[in-house]
Amino acid sequence: MSKSPLIFDKVNKTLEFVLITIFALLVLDVLFQVFSRYILGTSFTWTEEFARFALIWMTVLGAAYLNAKREHLSMDFVYQKLSPSNKKIASIIIEILVLLFALIIMVIGGLNLVYTTLHLEQLSGTLRIPLGYVYAIMPFSGFLIICFSIYHIINILKNKITN
Repeated sequence: MSKSPLIFDKVNKTLEFVLITIFALLVLDVLFQVFSRYILGTSFTWTEEFARFALIWMTVLGAAYLNAKREHLSMDFVYQKLSPSNKKIASIIIEILVLLFALIIMVIGGLNLVYTTLHLEQLSGTLRIPLGYVYAIMPFSGFLIICFSIYHIINILKNKITN
């Protein structure tokens, strides 16, 4: 793969940092939950909710990060049998399908979910934060995936990405 543009690298480094931070907070939260339950004999209900929200954010942002690295889950046994020119066409089709999924499901659907939950003023059970803020990661990650897919399509067309 060729040298990446500065903004692409900065976004990836930022995503890495955010994912590491979320994972560290998730580990600390679960350790605190276990400590409080077995050592202190009491359970804090907010720790379970925080762990659930952190896992949601880590999973959805992780999907965007893996899309940027082109390391997302794939079954490529048919793809590997294609000729180089057909691999290029297949790669573009795959990126377009990923882009459409991110646009329709993650961005449009995610914005609808965020709007609905904020409009209805739904709050989380224990932390009492608006659920729209929790769900806002969906359209944000979808937007990142769209940007990464466009970046990959451009690089495929320029023959900078080969598999």
